[in-house]
Amino acid sequence: MALTVDEVKEIASHPQWVSVAESLPLTKKSLISDLDSMRQQCGEFARAVIEVAVARKSAATKLPGTWIMSSEAAQQATPYLVAVARARRLRDTGLSSFADVTCSIGTEVAALSDVGLPAIGSDIDAARIEMARHNVPGSRFLLADALAPAYDADVIIADPARRAGGRRIARPEDLLPPLPDLISAWSGRQLAIKCAPGLDFSEWEGEVALASVDGAVKEACLYTPGLALQARGRQVTRSALVIETVGKRDPLDLDATTVTRYDDTMDDDCDVRAAGRYIVDPDGAVVRAGLVRHFAAAHGLWQLDERIAHLSGDRLPEGVSGFEVIEQVGLKQVRKSLAALDCGAAEILVRGVDVNPDVVRKQWKLRGSKALAVVITRIGKTATAFICHPRAKG
Repeated sequence: MALTVDEVKEIASHPQWVSVAESLPLTKKSLISDLDSMRQQCGEFARAVIEVAVARKSAATKLPGTWIMSSEAAQQATPYLVAVARARRLRDTGLSSFADVTCSIGTEVAALSDVGLPAIGSDIDAARIEMARHNVPGSRFLLADALAPAYDADVIIADPARRAGGRRIARPEDLLPPLPDLISAWSGRQLAIKCAPGLDFSEWEGEVALASVDGAVKEACLYTPGLALQARGRQVTRSALVIETVGKRDPLDLDATTVTRYDDTMDDDCDVRAAGRYIVDPDGAVVRAGLVRHFAAAHGLWQLDERIAHLSGDRLPEGVSGFEVIEQVGLKQVRKSLAALDCGAAEILVRGVDVNPDVVRKQWKLRGSKALAVVITRIGKTATAFICHPRAKG
């Protein structure tokens, strides 16, 4: 649900309300009793306070826990770690003025501020501007349309809406605002435009940078040529930023995480041959960026098939997860093999084969006591399965 400007202002003036709400169960079953409890605290603002508490809970490892946000805004917001990584690379450009023209609750402006780059933010939603002002005190925020430039800046950051009517948008021209219109409106500036990872970026002349956090792909950011990274004497056109927070001290501190970057200027010379001891499924950002061979070469791995992203090796590279192979079988033999191995639960990975993991899991009727993994892939024209030990990390 959305918040109003008045609700945001009242909550900002009474931070203790959200603190009380955060102590409640905040489940679907407890909603009525939670609202009754909060009405005794804050009257007509109970619904809004519950909304902020639920949003904070859902974004606990994504956004700062003191921010005011709605659940929808939290879901749409860039993870703070990704925003900080972008702010650091923008700082290295030497440019001095930055603006987020779809700032929402202020994530990008906060990240830029954290690395010493004052920035301005704007949005067409007055309530989100009010949230941003609370979340990033001391920064400037304006109510403005992203397609009607209201100020000047060297670098424009934007995040067009990627969904409409509950569905993902598949074409750049259908984004809100449309990508071509956004580029035209800010002609002459350097742009960093966040988009859904699945769009077709084949005609983009700058850098397409994919980012993931703990294996989940979060965004593709389109950088104009002037902001593209340079490496090994060439402009980077495709890159993948892989951020891992699991087991780290603070999931919102980029320096406390593991950050690895791959790009298309790296060596991509890797073999294609039969499986070794391990099967490796590269991070989704690497796959979406088309950097599977670069990833393989960097880690001493090889491909099972030149068209499929599954890789193999005789050891797991440090920090990379994979599956130790027990046996390789045809798809029709998987159920029998799993039963013989006393398998009762299986993680299933599929690439290049028309198989639904949920369907085959039911068909296999697993009743054993061991947890295993099944990697289903295509080698040449043949679908095959690797039955493996559970996921491990090098």
